[in-house]
Amino acid sequence: MQSFEYASPATLKEALSLLGNQWGEADVLAGGTDLLSLMKEYVHTPKRVVNIKGIKELGGISKTAQGLRIGATVTLDQLLASPAVRAEYPSLVTAAQGVTSPQIRNMGTVGGDLCQRPRCWYFRMGMGLLAKGGSLVKEGDNRYHAIFSGGPAYFVSASSFGPALVALGAKVKLASASGARELEAEKFFVMPRIDTARETALQPNEILTEIIVPAAIGVRNATYEVRQKEALDWPLATASVALKMKGAAVASARVVMGHVAPTPWVAAQAEQMLAGKTIDEGVAEEAAQAAVSGAQPLSDNGYKVQIARTAVKRALLAASRRRG
Repeated sequence: MQSFEYASPATLKEALSLLGNQWGEADVLAGGTDLLSLMKEYVHTPKRVVNIKGIKELGGISKTAQGLRIGATVTLDQLLASPAVRAEYPSLVTAAQGVTSPQIRNMGTVGGDLCQRPRCWYFRMGMGLLAKGGSLVKEGDNRYHAIFSGGPAYFVSASSFGPALVALGAKVKLASASGARELEAEKFFVMPRIDTARETALQPNEILTEIIVPAAIGVRNATYEVRQKEALDWPLATASVALKMKGAAVASARVVMGHVAPTPWVAAQAEQMLAGKTIDEGVAEEAAQAAVSGAQPLSDNGYKVQIARTAVKRALLAASRRRG
């Protein structure tokens, strides 16, 4: 690991003053479950590491007029222990439970989950975010890569909470020394086109401070994940759905797939066909087929189309059976 300067500020204002205007000047440390690995692998070599774990204003879960506020440094264990989360947001609970390592649930944070870098082995071996314009991925081992997007980025978004937060219409708050801004979760994740870009809208002089999730009373939501093994691992594909109902029929739907594209992937075609329908096995299967209709699998990941379809179908059935 390359040597670095370490800072542990007590306030957000102090932390922001320690960041730089270019990537590489400083990195933010929360749980450290991703950053430390990146530093050990020399993928990240920051001159300064700014520990934000002790900043009280970045923690806590509370209800507000906007919905539920989740501080960026809230751990996965704290999220799972929250009665407010468990009561209204089963899609977030399932996503958190999918991280089966007690150590990571204890240390890993919600903000860190959204900001983590790709798990693509080409990126982690120092071959660049786009792996030479995608050529390495297309010609090499692409078992776990994207089936949507069409390149040049073929890694998959590693965030566990991203699909559920996009489906729920959440927003994230970002702060810099010059002020704060708020983004829809869907717009927080971006599709990089060049190697020097990032996978999120976060700038090097910003910190993600909190997530605001709209109230979900009456919104039937669920997440379904398909994994190769129950031990700690990332899913092969996931689906998160949020259904607003009018009686027994769907008034509007959000269907978002995870681990199939460089961003949480909104299945707009599935959302449109669900409007006005009563969900049963047949409708869920039809929507699931619509969700993957635009998939473009690579040479070794065609299996992902089937499991993504299955994840959408089972998430829809799970959500439709919940009381809302």
